[in-house]
Amino acid sequence: MKLKTITKRNFLRYSSAAVGALTLSAPALATSAKTQTSKSLGALQDITGDIKGISADEHKSRVAKAQRLMQQLDIAALVLEPGAAMTYFCGVQWWRSERLTCLVIPRQGDIAMVCPAFEEPSIRESLAFGDDVRVWQEHESPFDKVRGIVKDRGVAKGKLAFEHSVRYFVLRGIMAGLPTMQDVSAEPVTQGCRMFKSRHELQLMHKANAITLSAYAHVWPQLEAGMTGQDVNNLMHSAQSQLGGSGVWTMALFDKSAALPHGTKQAQALKNGSIVLMDCGCNVHGYRSDVSRTFVLGQANKRQREVWQTVRKGQQIAFETAQIATKAGLVDDAVRRHYQSLGYGPGYQTPGLSHRTGHGIGMETHESVNFVHGEQTRLKAGMCFSNEPGLYIPGEFGVRLEDCIYMTDKGPQWFSEPPKSLDEPIGRVGPAI
Repeated sequence: MKLKTITKRNFLRYSSAAVGALTLSAPALATSAKTQTSKSLGALQDITGDIKGISADEHKSRVAKAQRLMQQLDIAALVLEPGAAMTYFCGVQWWRSERLTCLVIPRQGDIAMVCPAFEEPSIRESLAFGDDVRVWQEHESPFDKVRGIVKDRGVAKGKLAFEHSVRYFVLRGIMAGLPTMQDVSAEPVTQGCRMFKSRHELQLMHKANAITLSAYAHVWPQLEAGMTGQDVNNLMHSAQSQLGGSGVWTMALFDKSAALPHGTKQAQALKNGSIVLMDCGCNVHGYRSDVSRTFVLGQANKRQREVWQTVRKGQQIAFETAQIATKAGLVDDAVRRHYQSLGYGPGYQTPGLSHRTGHGIGMETHESVNFVHGEQTRLKAGMCFSNEPGLYIPGEFGVRLEDCIYMTDKGPQWFSEPPKSLDEPIGRVGPAI
């Protein structure tokens, strides 16, 4: 179905069958779903009931892998503050304040938590496994508790590794009482575990991408002249939430604003012929999606179609270049060579592609490694990336198509498959994992 043929009456002949089948080209959605009212979310149902979160046994296996890496790297213990890495290893989802809560993973032996005494019941409730929780009262030093764990695990000297986001006052406070130890980066351990996703992690990311793509299929036919960016964001936020997504985020940019990759605070309103660039995502049991789509309200002109198709070609070049053992930076280089042959750039200059071609993704929307010039890390199975080589033309518009991929032994696979054209602008969910 072409955009110009859509009317209020057939706006939402999409949602229920789209969610069930997860094959999301516009024509298939239009012919297979029951008629819906144009503004109703009633057809959207939670699609996450068939998938479970990370189990205690999985958390244990992650800690065991971390300990193997620590032994290889001669690291005595690991210190993590609340964030994705802490959740990854022990399941605790917490926040940061001036009161220290942290996880200590020793090279050998049981993990341990440090937290304020009044938070102990909540910490124990969310801890996936282990029972060593050391509390500190308001008049006590939490750093003494951390040092006590290290000493109780038989560590008197060596390397104490800190995850990259640990705050300086925490590192300084802990190390002040450990004169025979050296602080080092924990990245070889944390990224050595988190960078390579298990099958279960890939399934969770697949589900998150299915939610975001299904939400696009629901929202796209509802776009109409006069809508503001907030109107579109509200539609997309509600759709992803109703489909079962958590931590939903959205961005909708129109026309000249779409030439700014991360948007503007200026008021926007849709009109016939407007470019609509959307960048949205959610998470399922902590694992994220990140999908961008670019639409045209009404009939697209020749210029819009050419730029859109060039970006789609850029996505395909990135996908085909991202093979096992290839340096990640070469993916970005391949896209830029093609764009420069068409007069864009050079490099990161606009009109052209002003940002990297893609970023790592998992429990966080942006993770290592990136598809960016100069990145030497070679691609391996289990790595996950966004593939988003947009084009931005200041004063006119921008186009971004973004679908995430995961690496297998045989090469890249799509979590969500890109759309074919501006006339079928949704795409479809990739094969089940």
